[in-house]
Amino acid sequence: MKRIFPILFLLFLFVIATGVQGAQLECMDEIGCVEIGPDDPITIGSMLTISGATSFLGEDSAGGIQIAVAQRDGMLLDHDIEVRSEDSLCSAEGGQTAAQNIAADEQVLGVIGTNCSSAGVAALPIISSAGMLMISPSNTAPSLTNDDTESGGTWQPGYYRTAHNDLFQGAVAAEFAYNELGLTKLATIHDGSPYAEGLQAVMADTFIELGGEVVFQGAVNVGDTDMSAILTEIAAAGPDIIYFPIFEPEGNFIAAQSADTPGLEDVTLMGADGLLSDSFPEATGDAAIDMYLSGPYIAGEAYEEFLAAWDEEIGGVPPSGFHAHAYDATNMLLDAVEEVAQVGDDGTILVGRQALRDALSATADYPGLTGTLTCNATGDCATGEALGIFILSQAELDGNWPPEVVWTPAQAEEDM
Repeated sequence: MKRIFPILFLLFLFVIATGVQGAQLECMDEIGCVEIGPDDPITIGSMLTISGATSFLGEDSAGGIQIAVAQRDGMLLDHDIEVRSEDSLCSAEGGQTAAQNIAADEQVLGVIGTNCSSAGVAALPIISSAGMLMISPSNTAPSLTNDDTESGGTWQPGYYRTAHNDLFQGAVAAEFAYNELGLTKLATIHDGSPYAEGLQAVMADTFIELGGEVVFQGAVNVGDTDMSAILTEIAAAGPDIIYFPIFEPEGNFIAAQSADTPGLEDVTLMGADGLLSDSFPEATGDAAIDMYLSGPYIAGEAYEEFLAAWDEEIGGVPPSGFHAHAYDATNMLLDAVEEVAQVGDDGTILVGRQALRDALSATADYPGLTGTLTCNATGDCATGEALGIFILSQAELDGNWPPEVVWTPAQAEEDM
C-alpha cells in the first residue's frame, strides 16, 4: 500500500496538469466547435469583390476590416488574428466559389461579406450548411433577411448584416425625390440582380404611395454598353426622374448617354450606393454633375477618428460608403468570439459554432460607427438611420471625395 499511494498521488498530479483543461474544453455545441491550438491564429474570413469594376466596394470593406483588427493590435485572446480573403466578385458565380473555398477551411470562425447581394444569395446556403456565419457590410437586398421563401426570401441561419435593408433605402430615395424635389413621374432601370431589382421596386412602390406615378420600369443586362434603346423608350414615357440603382460600368453608360437622348435633357438622374464610388463621376463626365445618389451617411466624432485611422493606416479616404459597416461587422464578430470562447490553461481555444451565432443574434444596442445596432431574428442589425442623399458636382469630377450630403431622413423628421 505504501508504494501504491505515491503512484496514485503522482497520477493525480498528472491528471491535474494535463487533463483539467481538456475537461474544460469539452464541445457541447449542437453544430460543432472550432478548436484553435495554443500557437494557432484565430481565423476569420472575408468574401469581398476585390477585382473588376466593383473592386472599389471590396477595397472599401477590406479597409474597415483592417482597421478593426489593427485597433486590437492584431490579437484576440492572446492569439494572432488572421483574415483569410476570397474574391467573391459581384456575381452569383463568384459568391459560390468564394463560399466553397471558405467552407473548406474548418478553422474559419465567421466571414465578413459579401459585398453584392447576388454573391450573398449564392454564398449563403454553403456558409450556412457548413455551420459558419457571415456578416455582410453591404448586402442590401430585402430577400436576404426574408425567411418567407414563397415571397422570394433567401434567408438561412447564420446570416447577418450591418448594412441597411433596401426597404429603408428605397423609401428614402422616393421621399427625397417626391417630397423634396417635387418630382412626380418616375422611371426605373435595374440589371436583374437581387440588389438592383429589389431596390427599384421599393423606390417605385413608395413613390406611388406618396402620390407619384411610375411611367416606366425596365432592365439592362450586365455587360451592356449601348443604352440608347432603353433610354429612347424612357424618353417616350415622359419621366422627370430616372432612378437606376446599378453598378459601374453600366451606370456610367446610362448617365452619360442620357445626356445625348432627346427628351431627357432636363430629367433628374438618381442612383444608389452601387454608384457611390470615387471612380463613378470621373468615368461618367459632365453628365454626372447634379446627379443624386442615395447611400450610407455617417457623421460624428467617432467616425472622424476612424477616418483619421484610415488615412494613417491605409492612406487617403475610403473609396466607397460601406467601410464603417465592415468595421462594425468585424468588431461584432470578434466580440462574439471573445464572449463564447472556452480558453484552456495552455491557451487552446474552443469556439462553438451555434454559440457564436447565438451571440450575434443576441446583439442589442451595440454602439457601432454606423449607429446603434440590434439584430433581429433574420439578421438585420441596422435601422436605416445611417443613410443620406448626395449630389455630385464638378468637384467630384476633379477628384474630390466624398460628395456633399444634401438631405438625410433625420432632416425630414425635423421638418415634420
